[in-house]
Amino acid sequence: MQATVATPTSSALSRFSTSTQDKSSTAGQTSSTGPQPSRPSIIPPRSKSKGWSTGASGGRMRRIIAEDPEWSLAIVPLLTELCIQHIVKNFQNNPILKQLLPEHKQKVLDHLSPDLPLAVTANLIDDESYWRRCCTQRWPVCHVAKHGGSWKRMFFERHLENLLKHFIPSTTDPALILDLLPLCRNYVRRLRVDQFLPPMKLPPRPRSGELSDSGSEAEVEEPATDHYQLEDLVAGLSHLEELDLVYGVKDCGMNFEWNLFLFTYRDCHSLAVTIKACHTLKIFRLTRSKVDDDKARILIRSLLDHQALEELDLSHNLVGDRGARAAAKLLSHSRLRVLNLANNQVRALGAQSLAHALAHNTNLISLNLRLNCIEDEGGQALAHALQTNRCLTTLHLGGNELSEPTATLLSQVLAVNTTLTSINLSCNHIGLDGGKQLLEGMSDNRTLLEFDLRLSDVAQESEYLIGQALCANREAARQRAPNPSCFMSPITAKGPENPAG
Repeated sequence: MQATVATPTSSALSRFSTSTQDKSSTAGQTSSTGPQPSRPSIIPPRSKSKGWSTGASGGRMRRIIAEDPEWSLAIVPLLTELCIQHIVKNFQNNPILKQLLPEHKQKVLDHLSPDLPLAVTANLIDDESYWRRCCTQRWPVCHVAKHGGSWKRMFFERHLENLLKHFIPSTTDPALILDLLPLCRNYVRRLRVDQFLPPMKLPPRPRSGELSDSGSEAEVEEPATDHYQLEDLVAGLSHLEELDLVYGVKDCGMNFEWNLFLFTYRDCHSLAVTIKACHTLKIFRLTRSKVDDDKARILIRSLLDHQALEELDLSHNLVGDRGARAAAKLLSHSRLRVLNLANNQVRALGAQSLAHALAHNTNLISLNLRLNCIEDEGGQALAHALQTNRCLTTLHLGGNELSEPTATLLSQVLAVNTTLTSINLSCNHIGLDGGKQLLEGMSDNRTLLEFDLRLSDVAQESEYLIGQALCANREAARQRAPNPSCFMSPITAKGPENPAG
């Protein structure tokens, strides 16, 4: 703060004192010697110095700067800025956003805390930059492309997944999840839960020491191992399209028990009811959960005539021929496009059931049976089906104990089939003669773009010539395609999020 104060200067004071002394001495001389002639006094001219000014009264003016350390010379904020600061500070108790002008609204959103309650922000804020800050603050790795490119959708999906992963039956309050439904029902389209915790084991009650009537101590009843039931949650998610589940426990450490990885019959029946009632479900994955034939049949029965389902993944389970037979029936009673039964216990009978359904199917485009044991009997049945099938594009039969008889029939398929673009026969026993048969079939094929024959005992020369034929097919496909860049590298049967097995 600056101020101007009229104050006498030191030179003025010295002149005043000198003039007073002169007057007093003159008066003394006059009184003693009589009147003297007056002499004009010489007053030196005023010198202008920096920091001085002349006021209206003619006095000297001096600038004074306040010595308050908290004082700032900054300009006072605009009233608009003060209002925005007030709105941000009190947003939790009084959320004001829609009434603001666009430029003021953006300033408020840029300064809001990501820690605000979801009850305040969920249905009020749609700004992606705000939800991006919420995601990056909470999770160090964020792949927004896996969530449709929406940061808000990503936040609610991952937030709900975390609640499900850490839910402990009989301990956690179910309202913790169900209360979130009104806030997230319009944004959650996918749930990927790779952990379901079982009920917590409580320490046994202290016993009185008395023996039972039979003379032995009373047995302690084992706690139930059922997991969280998804029925109420999924029923409230009106836009859910993908459900990816794993019934197991991660990072159990020294607390490992087989019961931690048990998918119970109650879990199975509840899940069957859940997916049957979810009419928007397009993708259902249940992997690494010890699903056997009986449980697979229960689940598949609930999916018969499901109008929206496009992909079923039961890989890395215990599904055998009876489960495969149920999956074959599903192919005839649904619009399924992708079926994944990799790493199960499917044998020749199961493969024959699938082949029978595949011969008349017009929807399935991808079939994955790798790491089973269908052998040549099942492989030949599938090859016969492919001679009439006109929709399948991807077939994975790696690690199935296949040999030359299957390769011979597949060579005939390659000569007539015009829809297959990817075949995987890796880790089989095709042999030298089988490789030559496949090479002969490739000479008449113009559509296959990928053929995996690694670790299948095929001669190096045959594998090289097959690779040359595949390169020619890819080049021809690249020239025909409207977007040639997609054929720069071999097409694989793996998706960006769901590896083939």
